[in-house]
Amino acid sequence: MDISEIMKVLPHRYPFLLIDRVETFDPNRTLVAIKNVTINEPFFQGHFPDHPVMPGVLIIEAMAQAAALLAFKSMGTTKPEDHVVYFVGIDKARFKKPVVPGDQLTITAEIVRNLKGIWKFSVKAESGGQLASEAVLMCTMREV
Repeated sequence: MDISEIMKVLPHRYPFLLIDRVETFDPNRTLVAIKNVTINEPFFQGHFPDHPVMPGVLIIEAMAQAAALLAFKSMGTTKPEDHVVYFVGIDKARFKKPVVPGDQLTITAEIVRNLKGIWKFSVKAESGGQLASEAVLMCTMREV
């Protein structure tokens, strides 16, 4: 999937769209996405000016967006106009390596289960072949 296809599925837009490309997609199983991290990211102005590091919460958000793409594509749908996806839980979040400008995050999302509208994903973000972050995310979709 290129960025145009991603934007048909996710409601996020600049500066909060954190997925640039989808490399692989296996319905109801896994999705591998790419986030190119550049010095032009707006958060680097303040985090931190002399030592830019991607905030951990935004790494989690990028992993959540990859998981949402996996769920929506597995369901065969695009972004629902009258629904929003909410976090239900974030467990076992770990940050192993700082993510800095010039890094390319390879994000893997795997469906653990989907039970009664609660999706559970195992996600990880790697940079340069090294684990940068991992977590277990739980989400649900609600009408707005």
